[in-house]
Amino acid sequence: MADLETRELRYFLAVADELHFGRAATRIGIAQPPLSRAIQQLESRLGVRLFERDRRGVELTDAGRVLVGEARVVIDAVEAAAHRTRRAGTTTRPMALATKAGASHALLQRLLAESAQRSDVPDVEVLLCEVGEQAALLRNGRADVAIMHRPVDDLAGFDTEDMLAESQVAIVPAHHRLAARTEVTMADVRDVPDLPMARWPNIDGTYPTGPGPEVRTQSEIAQLVALGKALLVIPASSRAWQWPQHVAVPVLDAPVITTVLAWPARNAMLSVEALARVAAEVGRSEGNGDMS
Repeated sequence: MADLETRELRYFLAVADELHFGRAATRIGIAQPPLSRAIQQLESRLGVRLFERDRRGVELTDAGRVLVGEARVVIDAVEAAAHRTRRAGTTTRPMALATKAGASHALLQRLLAESAQRSDVPDVEVLLCEVGEQAALLRNGRADVAIMHRPVDDLAGFDTEDMLAESQVAIVPAHHRLAARTEVTMADVRDVPDLPMARWPNIDGTYPTGPGPEVRTQSEIAQLVALGKALLVIPASSRAWQWPQHVAVPVLDAPVITTVLAWPARNAMLSVEALARVAAEVGRSEGNGDMS
């Protein structure tokens, strides 16, 4: 079995990104000849060609494209291990919690308030991010835990604690005819010629695609809806960020969205376990109430 070193995987990724040995060597701070030898040795040990080289340039082979994905996972895991180990050895550091800006606001407030009363949970530092970024923050070790949503977020490789299952609403311009409806269906909101459904970037294949404008931030979608350029279907509790120019209309047949606390599987940090217990308690409490 070929042993792969993180150093040579970093070298390989530099060449894969640049598709030029000279630029890759400059990027990682070594001369080109030792970089070329390192790649040749890697190819020899794996028994495959990773790059096609000719006078026109450098191109990844099929095997090389596979290794790009695998190498990034390995490098992220190594960096995350270093981040989490350093933080685990610092007893006074806060726990980093990633959450999408504007989402699950009331639930997050409750989680923070409850955890602040617990001696086994350290201070929580909130890392606000955009749509779909929580998974990367967990995998690279910048976040210890994250507020995420099933089924739209990428939860592969994470343990989770459910906190709130809720219906969805359509956020529409206050002046649009849909604003007068007491309820709508997904068919209603998908087939509005003058008001396309906005879509989040298809980061991992879980977010829907469509003809509407692609948005990356809550402020983008808020502006588009207020201008009458788009609508959006979101969990009911996300109405906390809606503007006076918006109206929320319940969508009868939209998939149920479950807000979860997520963390990397096999994380042995006692503080993460303690926060997960708080999340479970918050979930049971909210199950008897209405966050929307």
